[in-house]
Amino acid sequence: MAEHPDIADGANCQLFAYEVLRHFGLEVPAFRSSELWADTEATKRVSAARPLDLILFNATSDAWGAHVGIWAGRDQILHLSSEIGHPAVWRMNDFAARDRYRTVIGIKRVIRLVHPA
Repeated sequence: MAEHPDIADGANCQLFAYEVLRHFGLEVPAFRSSELWADTEATKRVSAARPLDLILFNATSDAWGAHVGIWAGRDQILHLSSEIGHPAVWRMNDFAARDRYRTVIGIKRVIRLVHPA
């Protein structure tokens, strides 16, 4: 896998979230959700979300296969929704109402800035 896969080649929730973050100057390696949750070099776990933090959701507390969204502020999470086929902004209750997203695994904050080429 390329260091930064091109979202034009096909997107998933992680690739979408990472592209949005890169747009704002934040760098996240092309982690799968469980790798993102375990990472301590590019991200850190936090207890309260702020804009551009990553939030992981799943049916259980297992980070493997988790859905990744971006905290946009005021209980709004931007994510690539396979349910509706395009990016969407949902509230926490929207995720909780769906079995596959009912568990908030946690929040990750990106701590690495994009380095100029």
